[in-house]
Amino acid sequence: MMPLPRFLYKFTAWPLLERVTRDTQPFPISPRFLCCPFSFLLLLLIEFQFLSVRKRERGKMFIEKFQVESPNVKYTETEIQSVYNYETTELVHENRNGSYQWVVKPKSVQYEFKTDTRVPKLGVMLVGWGGNNGSTLTGGIIANREGISWATKDKVQQANYFGSLTQASAIRVGSYNGEEIYAPFKSLLPMVNPDEIVFGGWDISDMNLADAMARARVLDIDLQKQLRPYMESMVPLPGIYDPDFIAANQDSRANNVIKGTKKEQVQQVIKDIREFKEKTKVDRVVVLWTANTERYSNIVVGLNDTTENLLAAIDRNESEISPSTLYALACIMEEIPFINGSPQNTFVPGLIDLAIQRNSLIGGDDFKSGQTKMKSVLVDFLVGAGIKPTSIVSYNHLGNNDGMNLSAPQTFRSKEISKSNVVDDMVSSNAILYEPGEHPDHVVVIKYVPYVADSKRAMDEYTSEIFLGGTNTIVMHNTCEDSLLAAPIILDLVLLAELSTRIQLKAEGEVSF
Repeated sequence: MMPLPRFLYKFTAWPLLERVTRDTQPFPISPRFLCCPFSFLLLLLIEFQFLSVRKRERGKMFIEKFQVESPNVKYTETEIQSVYNYETTELVHENRNGSYQWVVKPKSVQYEFKTDTRVPKLGVMLVGWGGNNGSTLTGGIIANREGISWATKDKVQQANYFGSLTQASAIRVGSYNGEEIYAPFKSLLPMVNPDEIVFGGWDISDMNLADAMARARVLDIDLQKQLRPYMESMVPLPGIYDPDFIAANQDSRANNVIKGTKKEQVQQVIKDIREFKEKTKVDRVVVLWTANTERYSNIVVGLNDTTENLLAAIDRNESEISPSTLYALACIMEEIPFINGSPQNTFVPGLIDLAIQRNSLIGGDDFKSGQTKMKSVLVDFLVGAGIKPTSIVSYNHLGNNDGMNLSAPQTFRSKEISKSNVVDDMVSSNAILYEPGEHPDHVVVIKYVPYVADSKRAMDEYTSEIFLGGTNTIVMHNTCEDSLLAAPIILDLVLLAELSTRIQLKAEGEVSF
């Protein structure tokens, strides 16, 4: 997830400041909202809060307190209630003057929102807690909570949340005396403080988090030494292990596994969640998959195509039900959010149907923190500029356990699909550049090189057709610190997943939220 580029704001209806008083006083803003892919999220964020205005360098100003004053927004002791008119357009194919024409018509849909402002104590359970991402995120939260600083070869480094959308980004909300005003993302709605998150989770390795952090070789040694007392008592719960879904080279790590049938494994995960919640006294739990990439599951009629078939297949202990699907099923049964951070097809049709029936939050199909994120942005830019990408060749090498697991053809295929599909929507949106069924040549290569550890190298070549048959080639080298990029994204996902559980909405004409 990325903040909206600044240049797009002039094309939006992002709330305008209608009246501004002095620095120490709150001011009302109009609750007109952004119409873009981020509209829903920004709609939720604009409702909040109180803080004062203070000057920043280069004439920038930062909102730290404000309050919405509008007939469409109401504050109670426990809720923010708001009404939002979503303005969009729809097309109709009509017969006019004897010929059919496409006609664009405005459309407005009114939504009512209720946001519970009571922030719960949050527990986060990671599947693959002892991996590079899990140990890095846990260590990072502790470092921030304890205010740890450590020596690097360059300087004394302070803990921060750089790379997190919720914790380290700001949103422009208008102007004051001709100067732009920004607000921190995290202040716009009441969110969980990351420092207060309680961590737990599962892993097929029983290594404690301090040793897992050392094995990962991500954090500086001085920081690791200071974190060890906090992390050496953290030991993952046994995890679900199915060697058919990940690389055979993971077998040496699998000394901490849940035994039994698939149904018994689901029941054990449910038991683990309940016991974690009881032991830690958290109010809410979010589960996130940051374990190994699995191979794709086969979608089979009668096996996983409907909820009934999926549950029956688990009862029969069918082999084609993946561990990630079992974790997701347990979360749906417990009505807690489940986020998938790997590119496999965890959410088979039967699982999606069950989540809809139970109104449970599920989402995600890869973090896309490095090369894939760059690819989605660059291809969007090229196609949006009327330039036709014709060849995209992506090469990666990395030396962490993710790279080791991806060295197996079946798990690599999941990642290859994820990296390739990211360009499909942009290509299909422009029929001027591409004929029906036409796509750029697209090759993805991933190699395992242990020496580089978590410091992934990504090299890309983009060749495009330009004006009058000319060609343009862009070559990019990107050194992606894999877990340091992924950890703050994981943090954002769990915070926003929790926030989403406190938001209810209904469309005009619907009886209940």
